[in-house]
Amino acid sequence: MSYLDNVRVFVRVVELGTLSAAGRDQRVTPAVASNRIKELERHLGVRLFNRTTRKLSPTEHGRVFYEGAVKIIEAVNEAEAAIADLSRNPKGSLRITAPLGIGRRLIASGIPEFHDKYPDIEVRVRLSDHNVDILAEGVDVAFKLGVLEDSNLRMRGILNCERVLCASPAYLSRRGTPKTADALIADKHDCLLLRYPGSKEYYWTLVTAEGVRKFEVAGPYDSDDGDVLTQWALEGRGIINKPLFEVKAHLAEGRLVEILKDSPPASVQLAAIYPHKRFQDPKVRLMIDFMAERCQRLIGRLLGEEIDGGKAEAVEADSEK
Repeated sequence: MSYLDNVRVFVRVVELGTLSAAGRDQRVTPAVASNRIKELERHLGVRLFNRTTRKLSPTEHGRVFYEGAVKIIEAVNEAEAAIADLSRNPKGSLRITAPLGIGRRLIASGIPEFHDKYPDIEVRVRLSDHNVDILAEGVDVAFKLGVLEDSNLRMRGILNCERVLCASPAYLSRRGTPKTADALIADKHDCLLLRYPGSKEYYWTLVTAEGVRKFEVAGPYDSDDGDVLTQWALEGRGIINKPLFEVKAHLAEGRLVEILKDSPPASVQLAAIYPHKRFQDPKVRLMIDFMAERCQRLIGRLLGEEIDGGKAEAVEADSEK
């Protein structure tokens, strides 16, 4: 077995906590992952993990070795990226993630085309509306709607996305159309929220005549899948807060009706998030450039307009800025 492969498995076991998770990440069986850890322990002459029925936790030796192992992996990855950049032949694997909705519509659907252009790059896609710990899970690029909060990451803005509040005609006929943002709470409207552990959508941020305000809206049920919320709204179950491009067709066809146009939700940015060092890798740059152009083009098509440089913010920024 390759010593470097053993080290890679070891690093992912530390970060993910189990052999099965690390095995899936490295595309090997739990048995192979276990053998690689045992071989590494024999080579080093120490025990690297305390084993329980549920989880592996690193021993003191394991913690010390992990710090050096991460540097080894980073050094090898950077060296490979530098050679790929010089040879104009990028290769290797990329881990990317995106929310379910935009992931299905904009990101995953473009992966085959990306692979056709760069056949030596292997792409692993994870779609989830949950918060993904980019550093802990070894993600190279995360495409997301929202703000960047982790100062260990960098961001390239792709597009500022207008959001709207909307509901079905059936819901508005039954419950009435709110005339002010405060009516969402005062009249106890059913607001359909995207919620999961770590989610912050327990309030909506609206741009009112008094300025930007947070409204702690509520509803009878919520979901961790944004498309489920849209379906519930179409069935007359409540009000949703959505990027305009996701619901433009429903609005045009009358299945949903925009409300509170004078107090719209604050716009949200579609961006590519990545660890500081990863942009040195040409694979990462190619993926971000490819998806930025694709997202701008497809969202422009959904909105029926041409996306220009005024809406696209193709710049890098530290999260602290």
